[in-house]
Amino acid sequence: MKRIVLFLATNLAVLVLLGIVLNVVRGILAAQGIQLPPTGGLLVFAAVFGMGGAFISLAMSKWTAKRFTGARVIEQPRDATEQWLVETVRRQARQAGIGMPEVAIYDSPEINAFATGMNKNNALVAVSTGLLRAMSRDEAEAVLGHEVSHVANGDMVTLTLIQGVLNTFVIFLARVVGGFIDRAIFRRDDDEYGGYGIGYFVTVMVLEIIFGLLASIIVMWFSRYREFRADAGGARLAGRDKMIAALQRLQLSYGQSHLPEQVQAFGITPGKRGLSRLFMSHPPLEERIAALRQARI
Repeated sequence: MKRIVLFLATNLAVLVLLGIVLNVVRGILAAQGIQLPPTGGLLVFAAVFGMGGAFISLAMSKWTAKRFTGARVIEQPRDATEQWLVETVRRQARQAGIGMPEVAIYDSPEINAFATGMNKNNALVAVSTGLLRAMSRDEAEAVLGHEVSHVANGDMVTLTLIQGVLNTFVIFLARVVGGFIDRAIFRRDDDEYGGYGIGYFVTVMVLEIIFGLLASIIVMWFSRYREFRADAGGARLAGRDKMIAALQRLQLSYGQSHLPEQVQAFGITPGKRGLSRLFMSHPPLEERIAALRQARI
């Protein structure tokens, strides 16, 4: 949950920043009399900046996660719980065939955990204090297996590639449409100020946000798909019954209290249907439980 929120927020910020830089670069080139081809050159620029933005977000993911949540990496276990966490993640990482991730705890009343990192052998797995208080060790073991499976499946890298391709088309389409509106509606002349007017820049900024939100629907679809895979992976590492019990514990928790504000903003509410489902990073819990019961593990 948090890794998606963090990744999308960071990616959107980087995308907007790189979009501004791209506008400046194109303006400088135009002032020097260097006009990029209307589609080919722009598409190349869009790919460089779009893919670059996604991979910058990925490279920053561990740092961003630690800063955003205040997670404390367990360098030396302070008590039996921390010792159990480190040993469980080490065992599961060995079973999954990946390098030992950093293990961290962050202070939050919500029952949550996340995994992030640029590659399988240099990842971060973090759990909330709320999870440690509310879940049994069997349930927590399943959640850790779920997160380790995300790392082993390479979900963050795949997500980055998908986001990079989408960023490319967001940058490209926003500028193509922006150029059309600038000339068709604002009646700009190509020779004025390098061929770019205020209508172009405003339109591009607005369209980047709109197209970025539409692209997030595709990202969220992939996120929901990979949750089923990570559930299956958690079941293999910890046991099907433990994984189901962990999801049922989440059901009870969500049924007794409101979701945290940062979760509500992204529509991650178990059981929702309709258009809101398009922006859910996780499938409804009952669907995940049903899939586990039917899966061959």
